[in-house]
Formats: sequence, structure tokens, C-alpha cells
Amino acid sequence: MSNNQPAKRRRLSDESVPRLREAELRKIQDLPVWEARKAVLEGICSNQVYVIVGETGSGKTTQIPKFLHQSRFGKSKIICTQPRRVAAIANATRVAKEMGCKLGGLVGYAVRFDDTSTHETKIRYVTDGLLLREAVADPLLQQYKVIIVDEAHERTLDTDALLGLLKRMQRLRKDEFHIVLMSATLDAGKYASFFPGAEIGLVQGRQHKVDVMYTKQAQESYLDAALTTVLQIHSKEAAGDILAFLTGQEEIDALCNLVKTRGAQTKGAHGQEKLQAVAIYAALPAEQQAQVFHPAPPGSRKVIFATNIAETALTIPGVRYVVDTGVVKQRSYQTGAGVDLLAVVPISKAQARQRSGRAGREAPGKTFRLYTEAEFEKLESSTTPEILRVNLAAAVLQLKALGISDIRAFDFVDQPPLPALVRALEHLHVLGALDTTGELSPCGQQMARLPVDPQYAKILLVAAASGCTEDAAAVVAMASVEQVFVNGRTEQQKQAATQAKQRFRRPQGDHLTALAVLRAFLATGKGKRGEWCVQNCISGRAMQRCHRIFQQLCTLLQAMKLPLERLGDTQDPEPLQRALVCGLFLHAACRQSDGTFKVIGTGQEVSIHPSSVLSGSKPECIVFNELVFTRRNYARTVCNIQMSWLIELVPTYFTKHIPR
Repeated sequence: MSNNQPAKRRRLSDESVPRLREAELRKIQDLPVWEARKAVLEGICSNQVYVIVGETGSGKTTQIPKFLHQSRFGKSKIICTQPRRVAAIANATRVAKEMGCKLGGLVGYAVRFDDTSTHETKIRYVTDGLLLREAVADPLLQQYKVIIVDEAHERTLDTDALLGLLKRMQRLRKDEFHIVLMSATLDAGKYASFFPGAEIGLVQGRQHKVDVMYTKQAQESYLDAALTTVLQIHSKEAAGDILAFLTGQEEIDALCNLVKTRGAQTKGAHGQEKLQAVAIYAALPAEQQAQVFHPAPPGSRKVIFATNIAETALTIPGVRYVVDTGVVKQRSYQTGAGVDLLAVVPISKAQARQRSGRAGREAPGKTFRLYTEAEFEKLESSTTPEILRVNLAAAVLQLKALGISDIRAFDFVDQPPLPALVRALEHLHVLGALDTTGELSPCGQQMARLPVDPQYAKILLVAAASGCTEDAAAVVAMASVEQVFVNGRTEQQKQAATQAKQRFRRPQGDHLTALAVLRAFLATGKGKRGEWCVQNCISGRAMQRCHRIFQQLCTLLQAMKLPLERLGDTQDPEPLQRALVCGLFLHAACRQSDGTFKVIGTGQEVSIHPSSVLSGSKPECIVFNELVFTRRNYARTVCNIQMSWLIELVPTYFTKHIPR
């Protein structure tokens, strides 16, 4: 097939319809995508690029890869990308169950630090970022005949980079190659014009009526309002599960715990006596994520507390009621200040509609928006793509590793702001990832192999040369979860958590404290770790994920021939602190006379986050992981350092910012 012309149309036989087990076939025959299966296969086979628009819950994510496998593509590998690891794992698990195979057999998934696929795997669910990394070794992804990019409307940074790369492959690959874009809310015309010769197909959805209720006035606390609304639904509304949208792990865990106590005291409507709380967020282990898909026990109602991953990426059966707090935790990059900012911000109208739609997938439902109708009208119409608002350093590093020399000429769906692109190149140069000509350096090649942000990759490489690789891997693993210490909401719980944190406190700051926590966790016998977590007010879920990431990082570092060494318990931790400086130098700040800190490179004023073990102390100089905005700018995950290290370790950056 020519790479510039659509393929000739091929008639599909009945054999292209998936041969599923009878029981599983009955389950999916009511899905809208089942009726459209022949048209979908015809569209994919007849076009090199096919855009499928279908509402969430139509079955496109789970069924279309199966349709393709049972068609003439059956001997080829079919890959389906997801913006989030949770969705990749959940969808692979669902499809494997429907096809009667184990994960890692015919169906598998691969996400950062977790790969179940084998040589037998034909249908593979992966994150966009993981497929980008695979392209470093295989720039044209020759092993795949069909690449499906699902949830393309989410416009993550990895998704946009992947789309640009696929457009390049569309031009360069000489064999038969098909690109499928799928989404519930995709701007189909925009993508059809981005990819030459693309065609658009529609899968009609079945959406039941959803009644939308607003609050009469703005809520002081969306968390309190969410809990109150959930309990009111349980006590007054007919049968059906509840889906409540929150912003992150800490909020979700706190409300799950509150429901366990207050939910037991709230009598359910129509004889329902119990309210079962379950959670779904990115850092949750896969086996616990699966709980949201299990039916509630007889005589009970399930409430799912979720982040925005439940807006479109996952369809949870049984949901009749949605509680929409109207906010989301969003990462952005302040180009002028050179810092990443994590803040709770209002959602867009498109997100609000997606959330409401979750209540009407199987039957009529209700959505309770915890904001006024006037506030809804003020929301932005759609979410700003990540490429227009986040730090581009990670994407630029991957594109450089893929052999893209001129990043400014790379074909993005939306061109990123030039200042942000220049800042990313400068950052990578100071990290040592790029040489003076802008090409990938030997250090940059190693950094690109590590599945972490560039600053963390640099920390690992410096630590490897300083005899503390294992310690740095532990710190990076602990940084991968949102919250390790469980603070609780009552004063007694908060006091217990504070006392527990003091047991691990290290005067050097949060990174060394986190290292002490993981070391103590690993030193505890496997059968006693759950009890140990409870005693120390630590999230067992978070520690399980940290442990897995730590193991994977250590395995990868060994494969890169880097020594796995650790500092002794009585050794000076300075080598690790210096490694942190080498990666986090853009987030270096010095103390001012009023007790606040000023970011050295930009002059931005920040305060140490109250959750930090250094809160209330007076270090002269710090580096930190990220900036969090609530009422003011807070530096979160902080390390105490010496200012002299900055010029010594990163002279190309600090000689112009710090007078000698």
C-alpha cells in the first residue's frame, strides 16, 4: 500500500467477527461498537489513518483490538495506547478475561515499571510514554501493523509527541501500516487534517437521561460537601453506585476512611444498610484498582472515590450517581520562573460533561455538581493540552533520543510555546543531557533510557558515580507516590501521624526521611509489613508501589552496568544530597530574613510546605521537588544543602546567579 494514499477497500467476511466464548459474546452484544464492528473494520482496513469517535462506554477500547485480532491482522501484533497506566492495566485485564486467557498470554499490558507481555502477546495495552520509549530502539515501530491511540482527546504531552511521531512513520514506512485514533470527545476534523488521507468513523453511543443538580451557593469545602452529598444519596436515592470525583490520593484515602465510620451510621434508602467505599487513582496497586469493577456485596451500595482518570479512561459498571466537585489537580510550568507548579484548579465544561455522562451509561442517573450553575458557565470550554502548559524537558529528551535533531521543526498537533521549548533545551543542556551543539550527549543517552523525569535520571547517574545508587533509587521511588504518611482528619489522627513521621525524621530533609521509611519497610518481614504500616501511620498501598518501582529501577540500573551501592546507616549522607543538587538545581532557594525562601535562578518567593520535616526550621539553602500552590507558593519535598555546592556542582548555571 502506498504511504500517501488510502488502501484499496477490502470486503470483510464473517470470519472477521471475533470468535468469542458464548458467555462473553452475550455480554458485549449490547455494546454500541458491536453493531458497528464491520463498518469499523472496513474503515481501518481501507484507510491508513482512521479516526473513531465513540462515547465512553461504547466498548471501543476493549472490543476493537479484539475485532482486529480476529480479522486478517490476527498474526500481527496490535497495540493500543492509553494516557494512564490505570487504564492500560484495567483494559488489558478485562480483555484477557473476555478472551479466556491469562495476562501475558494472548493479551498483555506494559506500563512504566510493569510489563506482563510476552512473545505470545498479540494484543498489547501500553501507555503512550512507554510506546515512545520503545520507538527509541525501533524508530518506525516495525513490529506493529496496527497502532491504536486511545483517549487521544486527553492531549497529554506523551500523546502529542506520539502523534507527531506516528505522522512521521506514516510518511516513512513502506509496508502496510494502519493508525487508529479513538476518543469520546475528539475534535475529529483537527486530527483528520493533521494526518494526510485520514477518514472519520462514528460509533453511536447509548446515553440515558442524566438529571444535573447544582448547589444554590458556592461551597466553602468541596471535600466536606462531597462527603455530605454521598451520604445523602445513600440515605435518599434508589439503588445504584456512586462515583465521586476528587483531586488526589490523600483526599481519596481520607474520605474512604470517613465513609467506613460515618457510612455505617447512615441508613441506606430502600433497605440498603451498608455503604462500601473503594478508591481509584494512579498510584494504587493493580489488584486494588480492580476492586472498583467488582459489584457491591448484596445489601450494600458502592461509592467510588476517583481522580479524573474515571472521566473517560475507565467505564465502571453500576454507577447511577455522580458527585462532581468541579476541581482537578493539574500540573503546569511557569516558564519565566522555571518551576513546575501543582495546583487544584477548576475543571473545563468538557470535563464536567464527561463526568455527568458517567451516571447515564446503563440507566437514567443523576449528577450532583458541587458548584453553582453560574460557576459552570464561567468554566473554560475545554482543557488546555499539556503541551501548552507543562515542562517540555522530558518530551524533548525522548524526541532527541529518537533522532529528532530540530525539535522546533517537529510536527506537533499544536506547536508548543517557543519560550517553553527554549527553556527545556537550556534545562537539558545544564543537566548535561545535550552538548554545545544541541545533540544528545553520552550522559543524555543514559538519561533517556531511564523511565523517570530528566532531573531524577540525572540524580541516579550522579549517585551511581558517588557510591549511593541504591539510596537514590529509593528516593526516586518514594517521590513517585503522592502521599506516604496517612494524616487522617481528626486531631488525634493528625497528632499520631506527626509523631510517626518524627520517628523517621532526618535533619537533612524529606528525601532522607523518605529513604529512612523505605529502608525500615524493607527491613520488616513481609508478613509483618501491613501491621508495621498501620503502627507508623503509613499507607501500605503507597509503600507497595514504592517497593515495586524501587526494584524495577535497581534492575534497570544493573542492566545499564551501573553499580548498586548504598551508604551505610552511620555514613554522612552528603553524597546523596549532592546528587539531589545535580538534578534539582532549578529548584534551589536560599532563606531570606523573613523566613521565606527565594528561588535563586528566578527570584520567586516560596515557603517550605507544612508537611515537610523541615517546616519550622531555618536551613540556609534548600532544593525541592516541586512547587505546590494553595494559599501561597509552597516548596514540597525539601532537602537541606550547602550553597557552596551549587557553584561547585552546576557552575554553568549558578555562576551568573550567585556572586562569588
